[in-house]
Amino acid sequence: MIVLKSMREIERMREAGRILAACHKEIAKMIQPGITTWEIEEFVEEFLQKHGATPEQKGYKGYQYATCASVNDEICHGFPRKEPLKSGDIVTIDMVVNLNGALADSAWTYPVGEVSEETKKLLEVTKKALYLGIEQAVPGNRIGDIGHAIQTYVEGEGFSVVREFIGHGIGAVIHEKPDVPHFGLPGKGPRIKEGMVFTIEPMVNVGSYLSKMDDNGWTARTIDGKYSAQYEHTIAITKDGPLILTDQDEV
Repeated sequence: MIVLKSMREIERMREAGRILAACHKEIAKMIQPGITTWEIEEFVEEFLQKHGATPEQKGYKGYQYATCASVNDEICHGFPRKEPLKSGDIVTIDMVVNLNGALADSAWTYPVGEVSEETKKLLEVTKKALYLGIEQAVPGNRIGDIGHAIQTYVEGEGFSVVREFIGHGIGAVIHEKPDVPHFGLPGKGPRIKEGMVFTIEPMVNVGSYLSKMDDNGWTARTIDGKYSAQYEHTIAITKDGPLILTDQDEV
């Protein structure tokens, strides 16, 4: 069942989203060769605490960290670690913020030092794909319109879209209906309605879209070892269209 949110509930989630967006903006200043994702993990814990929020994914199904920190060929759910990042790496920091019971979810991929032209293009295409998907999130459209817009653009640029991990509804808990694939056919899937709140979070690979799981049971990585990027926003559907709850330009 898809739970529609009131404007009051959406505004509470927007407050959580503002904290999350502000945290990402601070992380962007920290990213440089030599930093560890463990340092970022500790920073996020402290930042959220300072702003009266908590990391919702810590403890979720046994996950132990405030962030997911996925490096290079890791698609998602990478563990923070004490190995320094080096120039040419990319790192995706994904987190869910809980502010007084209201949740917001956003991931961002950061280049470390000087990255290759191919990597720059990967990041540009993935970010643009996110916003192309958001443009389709209007009342009356269907969920498939979002995935179709993302997939056709990404594949047209020579990259691939991950199938195994998708966007999702969010509210009182991290994962609600509807499922939001980043691929598919236009005019298919649930009708988009005012009051829906969900994430759009395309994961885009340089090579094959196929993934494999690490032994830790959480971390997914590309099957061919090539880079993967991800950008994610939480959005609310209003009568005027999509409202980005994790917009970094608002903080």
